[in-house]
Formats: sequence, structure tokens, C-alpha cells
Amino acid sequence: MSTNTDILYISHGGGPLPLLGDPDHREMVEQLTRIAGELRQPSAILVVSAHWEEQVPTVTSGAQPSLIYDYSGFPPESYAIEYPCPGEPALAQQIHAALDQAGISARLDAQRGFDHGLFVPLKLMYPKADIPCVQLSLVSSLDASTHLAMGRALRALNHENLLVIGSGFSFHNMQAFFAPSTAETEARNQAFEEWLEKTCCDPDITEAERNERLLHWEQAPAARFCHPREEHFLPLHVCYGLAGVASETHRSATILGKQSGMFYWRLSDD
Repeated sequence: MSTNTDILYISHGGGPLPLLGDPDHREMVEQLTRIAGELRQPSAILVVSAHWEEQVPTVTSGAQPSLIYDYSGFPPESYAIEYPCPGEPALAQQIHAALDQAGISARLDAQRGFDHGLFVPLKLMYPKADIPCVQLSLVSSLDASTHLAMGRALRALNHENLLVIGSGFSFHNMQAFFAPSTAETEARNQAFEEWLEKTCCDPDITEAERNERLLHWEQAPAARFCHPREEHFLPLHVCYGLAGVASETHRSATILGKQSGMFYWRLSDD
């Protein structure tokens, strides 16, 4: 792995709402803005988005990808959002090669644009849109071990000051977002968040145990209540697979009425 790699798992909120002044996203906006100020200035950004699944890991390789407004039912301004960051074809080739070298079949996609898992948080964090970006898909099997292995494969990358973002949501039960909150649902939300913070941050857990906990995440308290489908959770597996150590920074934000977590790994040779 190259030196000075920052790895960040974020809860990215609901569609374009963080960019529309929605009060239920205020804490998330504050956290992402604060985190961006604490990170080293990246030379490029790799985003693993919950909103892209393919049969094999797929990497955007276009020089100037368009935006994909992959949401519906929002105000007209939601479909006029701009984030004209460049792509980074050379980095895409490196990612493809790293996966291939690890025995993971992968492909490049020069036509696909960036979905809102990339442009919504990055418009908050890096509004100038001047940092080259590449997006990596999830695998549609949604297999935890596959995504941990993808992260481990990315350790072969040699790109100074790379920022890797797992763009998901540590709580993603759509029905619960729009149902009245109860003491039971709040307790289940909190139980999973506490398990997740311990799993990612506790220095007394061995890396073998941390890997096992993430591999068998469905055994966590209220796991399937918080993630009826795990696509918003698995970007975390890629982040941890790459980092291979405990996260030193955990942030929490209430988003759409639910406690949600973010985790940061700062890897450096100094």
C-alpha cells in the first residue's frame, strides 16, 4: 500500500437531501465538513458506493464521467446538481490490476458516470470538484467475504495521498426511516451502532476477530433490522479490508432520526 492513505466510511444520508438544506441531515453535513478539514489533501479519491452493484467489481475509467441522478421524487433542483470532477483513468487501471493480481475478476467501465453515493458527499467535502475521482462497484452477491477481499486487494495500490471512501449508511432500513420512532426501534438502532463501534475501534480486539465479526455481521444485535439488505453496509467491509487495523476515529450523527456512524483510518509511514 502507498503511504499516506486515508480511509473513510461514511453514512451518506438520503438521496440529495443533504444538499437541499434538509434539517434531518444537519449533523451529517457538519460531520462531513469537519472531517474534510481534518483529512490530508487527497491527490485522488476512490469511492466505493452502495448505489452500484455489478457481477464483478467494476471501476469507472472515463476521463470525465457524467453524473447519474439515481433517485426519484425530489425537487427539480435535485436533477441540476453539478459536480464536474475529472476521472482518473490511470488510477482505475491500477485498481483493476490490483484486483486481478489478487485473483479477483474485475472490469473497467469507461462509460458509467458517478452516482449520488459519490457526488452528494463530495460536494459537501470538496465543493471545488477539482480532485480526480474513481468509483468502484459492489459485487451483486453482497457476500461479506468478497468485499473484505476486495479491500485487501487494494493494499497493492501505489498512489500517494489517496483517499478511499466507503459511501454507505450504517443504518439503512427504509421502512423504519418513515415510521414513528419507538423505544424499541431506538434501542435496536443503538445496539447495532454500539456493536459496530466496538468492532471497528476496539484496540483489544485482534484483527482476526475483527475480521470474523464483520464476516458474520448478521449475528450482531438487530443486524437485519438495521440492514434488511446490506448494500449500504458493505462499503465498510472494503474499507476495513484495506486498512486491516482498528479505526482510531468514530463519529456519530443523527440522520433521518436514526443514529448513524462514520469511521476513519489514517495510514502513514511516519
